[in-house]
Amino acid sequence: MPVVSIRQAVCLLGRFPALAGVDLEVDAGEIVWLAGPNGAGKTTLLRLIAGLQPLHRGTATVFDFDLERDRRSHRRRLAFVGHETFAYDDLSVAENLDFAARAAGSAPDRAVEARRRFGLDPLAAVRHAGLSAGQRRRLALATAFARDAELLLLDEPHAGLDADGRALLDDTLRAFVANGGTVVFSSHESDRATLLGAREVRIVGGVVVGAERVAPTERVTEASR
Repeated sequence: MPVVSIRQAVCLLGRFPALAGVDLEVDAGEIVWLAGPNGAGKTTLLRLIAGLQPLHRGTATVFDFDLERDRRSHRRRLAFVGHETFAYDDLSVAENLDFAARAAGSAPDRAVEARRRFGLDPLAAVRHAGLSAGQRRRLALATAFARDAELLLLDEPHAGLDADGRALLDDTLRAFVANGGTVVFSSHESDRATLLGAREVRIVGGVVVGAERVAPTERVTEASR
């Protein structure tokens, strides 16, 4: 079974069909890039897969869970990073990561590993409220990895990161997929998807209008970083 299987999915935001009949399959070990203009439905599709957006019509399964019947049981197996960090302002970087790992049932050292991976050790004692926008973005991504998820759902994951942070994220995603993980991400940055060798799924007006494999490049150029 694919990790994600969606057929003719319709999702409404009020009366507006943010998704108007989307078909999508994602196999284990894939990196899938959701491309398309603003308002195309990319974020809504990620939220549907995460179980945060109800399905109005069609079918959607994630890890063989039927999201029309159950939008919660699969959530421990995935991590979603949107535009908000959902971290606690009064907790430090280390405390936020520890909390996320415990909530997901991950091993305690997973939080420490994620903190080191994203270069957050020097900020371990700093509260979330005292972080810059780029540091908050790193924390949000580290939190996703602290959950020890099988599926990562990332909405514009490179936004707010400096060149080193972007390169680090790409390396981390490659290693995650090499170890059997699966990634679905939205981005307006085609160069990042090219570096990752993602499969492009283009969405316009709430429907998929095309899909193709993006050939990976060998190195990060200054322009792409």
